[in-house]
Amino acid sequence: MRIIARVVVLVLLARTVAAQRAVVYTTAESTTFRLTPTDTLVFKPSDATSEGKVYVFVDPRKTFQPLVGIGGALTDAAAETFAKLPAARQDEVIAAYYGSDSGIGYTLGRTNINSCDFSSESYTYVTEGDSALTSFSIAHDLRYKVPLIKRAMAASGNRLKLFASPWSPPAFMKDNNDMLHGGHLRPEYAHAWARYYTKFIEQYRRAGVPVWGITIQNEPMATQTWESCVFQASDERDFLKNHLGPAMWRQRLRDVNIMVWDHNRDLILQRALAIFDDSAAAKYAWGMAFHWYEDWSGGTQLYGNVALVNRLYPNKHLLFTEGTPASFDSTAYGRWSLGEAYGRSMINDFNSGAEGWTDWNILLDERGGPNHVGNFCFAPIHADTRTGKLIYTNSYYYIGHFSKFIHPGARRILASPSRSMLLTTAFVNLDGTVAVVVMNPTARGGQYFLVLGPGSVEISSRPHSIQTVVFQAR
Repeated sequence: MRIIARVVVLVLLARTVAAQRAVVYTTAESTTFRLTPTDTLVFKPSDATSEGKVYVFVDPRKTFQPLVGIGGALTDAAAETFAKLPAARQDEVIAAYYGSDSGIGYTLGRTNINSCDFSSESYTYVTEGDSALTSFSIAHDLRYKVPLIKRAMAASGNRLKLFASPWSPPAFMKDNNDMLHGGHLRPEYAHAWARYYTKFIEQYRRAGVPVWGITIQNEPMATQTWESCVFQASDERDFLKNHLGPAMWRQRLRDVNIMVWDHNRDLILQRALAIFDDSAAAKYAWGMAFHWYEDWSGGTQLYGNVALVNRLYPNKHLLFTEGTPASFDSTAYGRWSLGEAYGRSMINDFNSGAEGWTDWNILLDERGGPNHVGNFCFAPIHADTRTGKLIYTNSYYYIGHFSKFIHPGARRILASPSRSMLLTTAFVNLDGTVAVVVMNPTARGGQYFLVLGPGSVEISSRPHSIQTVVFQAR
């Protein structure tokens, strides 16, 4: 009887597996494939595993962190470039990023409080010396930036979560009397600077732009030639617990998520220990934001530091908030490494516990700007403002392999490759759709088996490619 029962179970499993289909979407170097559906496959009962084959094992029953969203930054540079485009090209950009069918479905956005390097000039929202903030006005942003953000929000079906980051307080609040070149917040202006954030949020809301979150300081350990301000770990901790946190709560802004750090993975653990181990500060912090620039000097990206923070503080949230892969070079739009930088980071960051991932500028011009200090860079889409032409780099498609198929509220699930040539992560959406992202950053193609319970599908991995395999969880 036991043998018969086992045979019946195996037959039923085989029938269930056989009814399950997977659609494979591919972007690959030296092909025309760009988020292209390249295969529709049927799961078949798996053979015994073999050392000679390559596998990606997936189990939707093993779940991890939820997804907040995936998106990019709506900076002054992006908004000013957008405003120079003809109406049809503007519509194309909005649909490309925020359309769920025709585009890649962005649901997360970042913007700057006061000016940043990707602004045409330095500016603040108050007149010089106004510590009472009576002159506070976002009039500057109402010309280009707020209209772009509102269009993005509408195109996303109002699913877009926006967070904002300051690069520098006004010069009069700093000990170097300069928005640029680092410096520190003067202690006597801590209260006014904290109130500055709340006024920004309040005025944006009145303009029809809800702010979902803020970071305390963009790159607080960097002294830059552009807008910057240094906060040591103890400085940020004390500003949060003694000034910013209380100010947000007094203004009934507890629903706005405060993120600390907003800098590279290298020092993320030190910052987490300093702030999250202080209960008076930690109560105000939703989580920790981070960037990817720690590897610029030729080292490696420190994904393990993110994973360690996730293990130490499982009740705090992790959000990737900025990355751009290279300095701008107008001859290198087709450089394949641009997209691979995104794929590698997104897979590893999600596997380390990140709940969201935000690219830098969504749009830049033909010079990689505008940028008032000349540090031009790449974006997934560039606009030639002289001709109105849009140029898509492969970064757009690499990010889209995640954002188009993995939606807010999805849960990361177990996904593991059997060979190091493949990188993978996977999520199950609220509707039960599973999206498995598999990246091959090598010059060698080959076959792999995606294994789901007793079934599997065989998939061809092209050299320097990324694929999203989509199927319904059973």
